[in-house]
Amino acid sequence: MTFFWGVISFVIAQRLLELGIAARNGKWMKAQGAYEVGREHYKYIVLGHVGFFLSLILEVQLWHKGLPPWWAWLFAVFVLAQVLRVWCISSLGKFWNTRIFVLPGVKVVTSGPYRFVRHPNYAVVIVEFVTLPLMFEAYFTAGLFTLLKIMLLAVRIPLEEKALQEATNYAQVFGAKSRLIP
Repeated sequence: MTFFWGVISFVIAQRLLELGIAARNGKWMKAQGAYEVGREHYKYIVLGHVGFFLSLILEVQLWHKGLPPWWAWLFAVFVLAQVLRVWCISSLGKFWNTRIFVLPGVKVVTSGPYRFVRHPNYAVVIVEFVTLPLMFEAYFTAGLFTLLKIMLLAVRIPLEEKALQEATNYAQVFGAKSRLIP
């Protein structure tokens, strides 16, 4: 259980830090003339993440879930996803956010993992929603919240892409690249 609480505490602290970064970046973007798109669905994204952590904690605690024999492989994939997450955030710099902010006329970022796919950060989130619960045998949480996340991304990604295509060089740069997997 110590390992579980260590991992969960790390991920929750990471999310809180990211919300602070997103708030700071959002203020900067607005000051540059950016506007927000998709505000109405953002509450569902937040609710999905909070629900994910609550479900994971409850499932592991109530059913005394342990570590499956393959947990180390899942943990390795999870750690690699965290490295990719940091790479995504650092590549986007002040343009990274948990919300969709569009700054008209800017050239989209094409460095880091964005050289390979359009939305590597969303791929990271899906990997986390699968690996983290499976690492602790929380199969219900893995299935339900991965499905919910995919449903939310099915709304969010096209909305984000449409807004970026209208205001930036997004279509020229990313038109032929895959969304999530190289």
